[in-house]
Amino acid sequence: MTGGQPPRDWDKELAQIDKLIAAGGAGGGAQSPAAPAAAAPAAPRAARTPAVHDSAPRPRGVLFTWLRLLLGLALGVAITQWPYVRGCGLPLLGYLVAVAGVIVAGLWSTASSWRSRSALAHILSIALFCWGGVLAAREVLPRIGYARTTASWFCPVGGPTAPAPAAPDGRQSTTGAGVAPPAGSRPAPAATAPSRPQGAF
Repeated sequence: MTGGQPPRDWDKELAQIDKLIAAGGAGGGAQSPAAPAAAAPAAPRAARTPAVHDSAPRPRGVLFTWLRLLLGLALGVAITQWPYVRGCGLPLLGYLVAVAGVIVAGLWSTASSWRSRSALAHILSIALFCWGGVLAAREVLPRIGYARTTASWFCPVGGPTAPAPAAPDGRQSTTGAGVAPPAGSRPAPAATAPSRPQGAF
């Protein structure tokens, strides 16, 4: 208060300080949403990055795809040399089960080659699946009436042979070509023509 200086108005200065603090808080609050807005575009970019890595084929997946395909191709080639009769019954069922294995192997390798993005393996897998379908159609269509030749699912069973007719004395008849008479039996007497009396013309 000495020296001729007017007294300081503390209330006025504190009011100015409050205004500055309020202005600074409003500016910080207005700028605060800008930071998340700037970081927002980076989030989708980071989310898209793992998808690019997942779509790339893995060497292990490609290896297993070719392994499945080669096993299926080996089965499809080996089934053409089927060593057993497969006309009907259980042998036919076993052959159809093997053909179903070829079809399943083709479907399995087709799905695996699609995931591993292997074009050549995918084409061969589809060919293997179609080959299995051809083998199955060759056995099934004749048995359901959709082919020129007909076949049966079950093997025919032969009926029992009829017994030989019995002789009047209770013994089995020995007539027939190649049938020997029973042991101890007497041969039938030969038929002779009746003799004519002497002096007859």
